[in-house]
Amino acid sequence: MPNRLFYGDNLEVLQKYIADESVDLCYVDPPFNSNRNYNQIYNNVGADDVAQSQAFVDTWGWGEAAETQLADLKSMPRYTHRLVKTVLGFENILGKGSMLAYLVNMATRFVEIWRALKPSGSFYVHCDPTVSHYLKILLDAIFCDRGGDFRNEIIWCYKSRPQSKKYFGKKHDSIFFYTKSDNYTFNWEGIARPLAAETVKKYRLTDDAGRRYRLEGRGITDSPIRSAKDVDPQWETTHPEWVARDYLDEKKGVAQEDWWLIDIINQAAKERLGYPTQKPLALLERIIKASSNAGDTVLDAFCGCGTTVDAAQSLGRKWIGVDITYNSVSLIQKRLIDRYGEKVLGEVQLSGIPQDLAAARALAQKQDDRLRKEFEKWAILTYANNQAKINDKKGADGGIDGVAYTAAGTALFSVKSGAVSVKDVRDLRGVLDRENAAAGILITLNEPTKNMLQEASAAGFLPDPPTMRLPQKTPKIQIVSIQQMLDGARLNLPLPVPVFKSAARARQKNHQAEIGFEEN
Repeated sequence: MPNRLFYGDNLEVLQKYIADESVDLCYVDPPFNSNRNYNQIYNNVGADDVAQSQAFVDTWGWGEAAETQLADLKSMPRYTHRLVKTVLGFENILGKGSMLAYLVNMATRFVEIWRALKPSGSFYVHCDPTVSHYLKILLDAIFCDRGGDFRNEIIWCYKSRPQSKKYFGKKHDSIFFYTKSDNYTFNWEGIARPLAAETVKKYRLTDDAGRRYRLEGRGITDSPIRSAKDVDPQWETTHPEWVARDYLDEKKGVAQEDWWLIDIINQAAKERLGYPTQKPLALLERIIKASSNAGDTVLDAFCGCGTTVDAAQSLGRKWIGVDITYNSVSLIQKRLIDRYGEKVLGEVQLSGIPQDLAAARALAQKQDDRLRKEFEKWAILTYANNQAKINDKKGADGGIDGVAYTAAGTALFSVKSGAVSVKDVRDLRGVLDRENAAAGILITLNEPTKNMLQEASAAGFLPDPPTMRLPQKTPKIQIVSIQQMLDGARLNLPLPVPVFKSAARARQKNHQAEIGFEEN
């Protein structure tokens, strides 16, 4: 089975495409109802102020979609009596507002994840104090009446700035760990901390084979050395039944506690991609190593910039990633190529990305404000091979949907999903003049007219940059239809400048051996 990357609503993807009891481990880092919009940061190129685009929206409101989900939750048999009572209790306490909309949204998705988990499967939910107390109650209602159980609240501690002067610094998140049954994978040895140097020094004795050990008193009643550490070796001669050898080479390390000190990704880290909620690879590697084995399937239904799928790939697991924004899907594809080479995408099945005009039209017609500009994002990032950034300003965008940078200067994108005419080409020429841009690209869902093509041709060609060895006649204004893009047409500009940060190349890892962590 290939690895799978889905572009779409994770509830629909889970219900339609993820089979019952097919997943060994699921980790999610969902929105936290923070009432914020999170933006993706680009490389610092160009002189304009379009330095970021909306990665995802974490604002919630009660509306038709929430009302429909609540009605389904109350009536459909897949939702247990305890879960329905829990949600009704939330409704009585919170009322029909943003928090209830958020909780109903999470409940429906968590139920589908429970269904997809194997009986031996594990579920990790990453959250913060904004919603952790509510999510814990929801998760108990979903898992604990059907053979599953709550195992841990893991406290992920980290250092970050600024330090607060008005309250204690908020320097941790919570990760809830649930299992679907009592028969689950937990590889404690694979994530054990190494023994401290001071502890290793205590293994001072050596047997005839050269193995180092400590001598301990057995827990025998009336023994004068009962349970004592590092007893005198004479007791082995006088009372061997009272002592035992503790061999250093049999130690597997120190079992991990439920608090983890793993630093966040700082501004200068090679791992940093500019995605607003990016988590450290070390965090996901620890979870995946603990609760899955090589060849198991790992699911992330809110996969963002792809840290879970990256960690799963590096550790020899199969993976399924789902995200509702094309920013994320395109960034994950680029991340995988940067880390593992072009061939890695041959092992990935992409789903939900428009493959024909009908699917492109369906994407253009989505009305959900959370998916605002998704058609434009898909069109620009696909055509530009991720060498462009999105202008995500609300309201008037000045006729600019995206920007690319080349050796010849700035190129501006305009995307049209409706009827087009020669006026759109003239408008784009006016924007180029106003912004002093070198080139313009008009991407159209409908086929351009003959007059449009003639108007674009009249704009002439870009001057070749000095570094170009062979002359290249590049049109100053280019019109590309979505059908041409679906047929393989891609950015035709000289020497584009990367705007996304590149992920560090993955080091080759031995999947048969566990990968150690430095002691924190």
